[in-house]
Amino acid sequence: MAFPIKVCAVCSEEFELKPDKPGFANRCPECSAPKEEEPATKKRMDADERKSLSEANEARRTAMRELLYRKDR
Repeated sequence: MAFPIKVCAVCSEEFELKPDKPGFANRCPECSAPKEEEPATKKRMDADERKSLSEANEARRTAMRELLYRKDR
């Protein structure tokens, strides 16, 4: 039984779509391999960055609440 021939969406190379192939069905095995370049640890934030992020999120929530639940007069 022959496997279907697909064309990779990333590099446009043809490959055989085999069962239990890791990754996406429209990408070849080389393009489906996970990238090792991603950082393993998250960037640490100090107290000022956390506070400013928290304030920005609160402002976003307040603005969305006002837009969603505001009564038109």
